[in-house]
Amino acid sequence: MVAIMAAIVSAGVLVRIISLNANGIRSAANKGVFEWLRSQNADVVCLQETKSQEDQLADPMFRPDGHHCFYRDASSKKGYSGVAIYARREPDAVITELGWEPFDCEGRYIEARFGNLSVVSLYVPSGSSGELRQQFKFEVMDRLTGVFEGWRNNGREYVLCGDWNIVRSELDIKNWRSNQKNSGCLPEERAWLNELVGERGWVDSFRTLKPEAVEYTWWSNRGRARENNVGWRIDYQITTPGLRERLRSCSVYRDQRFSDHAPYTVDYAD
Repeated sequence: MVAIMAAIVSAGVLVRIISLNANGIRSAANKGVFEWLRSQNADVVCLQETKSQEDQLADPMFRPDGHHCFYRDASSKKGYSGVAIYARREPDAVITELGWEPFDCEGRYIEARFGNLSVVSLYVPSGSSGELRQQFKFEVMDRLTGVFEGWRNNGREYVLCGDWNIVRSELDIKNWRSNQKNSGCLPEERAWLNELVGERGWVDSFRTLKPEAVEYTWWSNRGRARENNVGWRIDYQITTPGLRERLRSCSVYRDQRFSDHAPYTVDYAD
């Protein structure tokens, strides 16, 4: 395991991975996200909802110093979705498709491979805009079940970073009862994610390190949700079981507002 983590660590004894739904990478840049990232000494940064095409990101600010940058844009609609990975060490390979066009064309998956370790930036669709998108979300969940099962059994270690658009339990959402019929808190969604983390053996890094903590990673832009901490925990770093013992610390950064989401950072032992 040391060799796996050593594949991406540049210095020190910890590997730091950060995940953030930027809700528009250019907007987040104007709010200082790249200045903050430079101070974090992250080995890998996973972004979701970049809302840009790569040719719109020619400015050097979108290529953080010392990092290799990889983007998977939405090809179905410009200014929509999109994921990215910034890595201090150049990956051995970068993969941007799962092989299902309706999902791939929305730019929701990118994977960087470092030796036997894969770091994935994943953006699960929201179903909050209506029944059509909710049904697409259910189809994505169904297809991801098979993908995750294959990854779980292929001998590689995985860190699945991203905005999953699903809470796991009452600890993960402020208004539990009133959201039971809303996308992101539906019983079917929670059952799927909890089966993944429970029966199927994947590890929720936050709940492993902070079993009873109440912290959120997303707040609605409506009203004063963020100010009043009326939030949801829907951003995760979910790992294969082999990385459980490597988890050291995690944090949700709220001091600055780069997006309607907050950055989620995990430190792993190398």
